[in-house]
Amino acid sequence: MKHILLASVALAATTAPALARDLTIQDVATLSRVGSPAVSPDGHWLVWQQRETDLAANKGRYDLWRLDLTVKGAKPEKLVAEAEVNETSPVFAPDSKTVFFQSDKGGDDSIQSVDIAGGATRVWFTPKGGFSGFKLSPDGSKALVWADRKPGAPGLDPAMVKKDSNAGSGRTYDQLFVRHWDSWSNGDRSQLFVVPLRQEAVTAVPIVGTLVGDTPSKPFGGGEELAWSADGKTVYFALREAGRIESKSTNLDIFAAPADGSSAPVNLTKANEGMDNLPTVSPDGKWLAYFSMARATYEADRQVLQLRNLATGEVKALTQAWDRSVGSIAWSPDSKTIYVTAEDTQENPIWSVDPKSGKVTRLTQLDNVSAIVPVKGGVVYSMNSLTAPDDFYALKGKTSTRLTAVNAEKLAGIPMPKVERFSFTGANNDTVWGYAVQPAGLADGKKAPIAFIVHGGPQGSSNNSWSYRWNPAVFAGAGYAVVSVDFHGSTGYGQAFTDAIRNNWGGWPLEDLQKGLAAATGKFAWLDADNACALGASYGGYMMNWIEGQWPDRFKCIVQHDGVFDARAMAYETEELWFDEWEHGGKAYYEDPAAFEKWNPVNHVDKWKTPQLVITSEKDFRIPYTQGLAAFTALQRKEIPSKLLVFPDENHWVLKPKNSMQWYGTVLGWLDKYTGKPAQ
Repeated sequence: MKHILLASVALAATTAPALARDLTIQDVATLSRVGSPAVSPDGHWLVWQQRETDLAANKGRYDLWRLDLTVKGAKPEKLVAEAEVNETSPVFAPDSKTVFFQSDKGGDDSIQSVDIAGGATRVWFTPKGGFSGFKLSPDGSKALVWADRKPGAPGLDPAMVKKDSNAGSGRTYDQLFVRHWDSWSNGDRSQLFVVPLRQEAVTAVPIVGTLVGDTPSKPFGGGEELAWSADGKTVYFALREAGRIESKSTNLDIFAAPADGSSAPVNLTKANEGMDNLPTVSPDGKWLAYFSMARATYEADRQVLQLRNLATGEVKALTQAWDRSVGSIAWSPDSKTIYVTAEDTQENPIWSVDPKSGKVTRLTQLDNVSAIVPVKGGVVYSMNSLTAPDDFYALKGKTSTRLTAVNAEKLAGIPMPKVERFSFTGANNDTVWGYAVQPAGLADGKKAPIAFIVHGGPQGSSNNSWSYRWNPAVFAGAGYAVVSVDFHGSTGYGQAFTDAIRNNWGGWPLEDLQKGLAAATGKFAWLDADNACALGASYGGYMMNWIEGQWPDRFKCIVQHDGVFDARAMAYETEELWFDEWEHGGKAYYEDPAAFEKWNPVNHVDKWKTPQLVITSEKDFRIPYTQGLAAFTALQRKEIPSKLLVFPDENHWVLKPKNSMQWYGTVLGWLDKYTGKPAQ
């Protein structure tokens, strides 16, 4: 674990000795979080947004920071930091001196700028109704802005809505996607507008024309789904056209549109019915890189890197022969290299791809890369691990140098757990990987109770990454050893391994979990095999309900968060139908009920006996809170020891700091009750 060890050495070197103590959720919730890195075109400066936690307000607040990359050992400095104001999304102008960013000062979203040397900020654009984000044109004269507006909006000013004093509060709909993630539809769509950046009054030019859909996509899409041409005359964007099939479709396409709005967008990927996304233009303006999925309605299909010749329209699949899925795309300044991230056996490293040959080369080892900014001769990137939150590094060739230790003082004196990876022969005789986390300071010969954590997705991974929601280091800090297994369906092991969970939710994955826990307890003597609780969220929560009926005598307790309890109800309640229907064979429930019922936890409640903590949230529309209520009802009716925790202000994730602390307090209290206090 070379990079993790290097990070630990750097951290120790920058902090004074402190009394050792265990990591807690209070520590994690108040850590500084770095993101959105930008490097000046001349390579002199790194700027990023940094989140600090405001516990009193129960939220995060963002400032801008800078680092001089030309001075060895330089210390980060605040660039823009106003109280009660969020400054985000920094980007450099071509002069390398001006930094544009988004601000919510005064409650109004605006595009502002500041000199890299500091000083007063300058306001360029403050539209009525706000906006979600922006992307600066290559020459710095315009911004591509995205904002929620009514379809076909002629400008950024919100449409005037005539109020009816006699109207009721009800909403009416005539097609699906009435709600998504955590919001009910109000008819708005995320749309694009080009805005000149000049001090006098400006007119926003609409880009999407008559297309109806969200660009960037919701709920998680951002600037990575948009691109400017090198000459600033064309805008590229990803969009899934809305309509009656929207809830069943993953078919985002990439469109090209003139930046002056003079003609309608052109669909560049119409022939592909799977997803196309992450349009990324080469600095020389000759190429458009993006990824494509081949299969329609499958959101976890392999993301193959594509390259389009912008002069001829010719497209070639660069990574068709590489059995990994491209997660991000960035060009080198000289347009000779494409840098990508792609999961590989519990890691998410940086790879280079030769645009001519498609040759793929791994550049980093044993790490989780979260952002890449190419610079001359290499990249600046952010990286985290199971034992360290994000910091910035510089990569030249295959040599990495640490640039920051943002949380050094906050983590001083807190020993991190030891992470051990292991593999075993799982279902289908395939090699399956997992990890075990040993609490720091566990005495020789002592055993720690087990928190057996099952990841969600299900096409995800229990990888070497830091989490602010499910953090193994926090469980270890509370005295629990963590065991987690990348069962069939996990990502980073090739597409066939990922595909294997389809029509198989309770089959091979459960076999992998059973064999994996046995392999871990057989390998690591410090695991207390007879004192374990199982935990999981989303698909992991489904697995908790499945374990209740299929593996009822193994665990002292269970924690189920946002898990599927009744597959029939889920098929009719969830919003992204493409996911649930694909996972059960591609048909709706009424067309093939047997496919859903085969792995339905509700059919095995008669065998439930393990004490269970149920957690759900009222704004979760992915797995609605009614699933949690139903599971809790089953537990209570069977008089199985159980508890229900409901968050009225959270979605499929728990995001607010105080809620996170309550979550951990409740979960660890539940584990303590049934495992006994860990003996250190």
